[in-house]
Amino acid sequence: MMEDEYKNFFDDPQEIEPPVGLFEKIIFAIEREEQLKKTRKLFFSFLFLLVISLIVTPYSWMILINQVKSSGIIYFLSTAITDLKTIFAFWQDFLLAIVEILPLVEIMFFLISLGICLFTLRLFLYKKGLLIKYLFHRI
Repeated sequence: MMEDEYKNFFDDPQEIEPPVGLFEKIIFAIEREEQLKKTRKLFFSFLFLLVISLIVTPYSWMILINQVKSSGIIYFLSTAITDLKTIFAFWQDFLLAIVEILPLVEIMFFLISLGICLFTLRLFLYKKGLLIKYLFHRI
């Protein structure tokens, strides 16, 4: 019986029509895979930046605190609080001394690492729906 079906199939070649909407389904599947690939790339870049910034931020904070302690800026600020009359008399010299001993490199290092951390968290939460959809699609 199966041989008869094969003989009839090859003896009477008929035009086989694809199902209606097959092309649209294929295009939709390709677009969905491309979107998943972009989402995967976005997810791993967020994850990488977040991990790096979460590792670097506490170290940069410790470096900044150590530099502030060793620079003596705390003594200048305590003097400014206790003796305002002298500070107002010599405010230009006082500000110049503060600027000279300010640990600018450490402040910038900490602010950049904190900025990257907050930026990554904000973007992660903003794109959360996209990323969660990616994670649950893979399960």
